[in-house]
Amino acid sequence: MAKNILNGKKGLIFGALNEESIAWQIAKKCHEEGATFVLTNKPSSIRLGKLSELAETTNSKIIPAEITEPDDLRRLITETLNHSGGRIDFVLHSVGMSRNIRKNTPYDSISYEYLTETLDVSAISLHKLVQTLISLDALNEYASIIAMTYVASQRTFHGYTDMAEAKALLESITRNFGVYLGDHKKVRINAISQSPTPSAAGSGINNFSDFYTYAELMSPLGNATAAECADFCAMMFSDYTRKVTMQTLYHDGGFSSVGLSEHIAKLLPRQDETSI
Repeated sequence: MAKNILNGKKGLIFGALNEESIAWQIAKKCHEEGATFVLTNKPSSIRLGKLSELAETTNSKIIPAEITEPDDLRRLITETLNHSGGRIDFVLHSVGMSRNIRKNTPYDSISYEYLTETLDVSAISLHKLVQTLISLDALNEYASIIAMTYVASQRTFHGYTDMAEAKALLESITRNFGVYLGDHKKVRINAISQSPTPSAAGSGINNFSDFYTYAELMSPLGNATAAECADFCAMMFSDYTRKVTMQTLYHDGGFSSVGLSEHIAKLLPRQDETSI
């Protein structure tokens, strides 16, 4: 049930593609909670996705932009400010891409050309975005920036390859920009580490079902859904979390704190105790 906790707030949302996208669900929730926002993605994704449907249901404007291109970001943010009638209150960075993962390339054989692209699209783009927001003085006091991440920034997951490096860099950028944003702009920035979530991005991982099932068995509360993530993000965009910044917040049903769950333990083969 909506509580109207984002009433009057204006934002910018990157990464919605279709109903399965986490960013799509976040946009829907922000709309339900009273926010208005601009939707953006790269032109090819807009053509292939269903962003116009989301824009219609949320009464939002779509402004295409390449998040890795500073000139495009400057144009996007300038147009967003004009459309919004002033500074904005929240920004979602839900962007990630790895050709190494798409091609199912083993970690010890990754293409460095693709690695550079992975880091640029999935992490350095956050730095470019925040730097542009600052240069255009685009954020209101206590605005909230959220970047979507994954626990592979801290642990090794088979098949996640170079995206693990990208997520680690993304979280580092969040912490480092957090100091400046807090000191000089009274703006907060956090990363949200979400459970494995069926989406266009997740489906690109060859063994995604293994990620999902393992996390479900390890998490005391089970995997967090995209809709539940949207609830969390709406709270993080609201005034209820004005002093939360520079954190990687784990929205994963407890997965990140569990070493061995009872469910996993029951699946393991038993040694003969008399031989120990």
